[in-house]
Amino acid sequence: MLITRLSKTAFVAAIAFFATLVAFGNITDYGSNFAFVQHVLLMDTIFPDATIKYRAITSPGLHNAFYILIIAAETLTAVLCWIGAFTMLGHSGDSARGFNRSKKWAIGGLALGFLVWQVAFLSIGGEWFGMWMSSTWNGIESAFRFFITIIAVLIFVSMPDGETTD
Repeated sequence: MLITRLSKTAFVAAIAFFATLVAFGNITDYGSNFAFVQHVLLMDTIFPDATIKYRAITSPGLHNAFYILIIAAETLTAVLCWIGAFTMLGHSGDSARGFNRSKKWAIGGLALGFLVWQVAFLSIGGEWFGMWMSSTWNGIESAFRFFITIIAVLIFVSMPDGETTD
């Protein structure tokens, strides 16, 4: 159905908009969000008796490199999702094969977004650097909300579309 195709397109555009706002915020308010990355990497607010503090990264240069890599991945997520949304919109009236093929940019952007928030924030930040132990610099809940929304959209968009009957 055409409404399903347009819904998938709108969902991808919504994720593109979200990733755009996140990247824009990180670029225009670099210092505020850099402090978050810096404290996570320093591990200076995790439990005082944690035995994983040897993993801390103390180099300001590496803090900036990590943060720039995160911003680049968020930006690329936004760009791929925007391309995907506009490509899907342009093919919304096509055959099932044509519309399904138009999803590749969106799927790439959504997959990257999932990896950014699941791998970078939950796995690396949360588990490796013990972010879950910090009451001040803990982004686990936010990252979870982001990646679970993205994976839901990715699953919905990835479902094959049949021919339109509208």
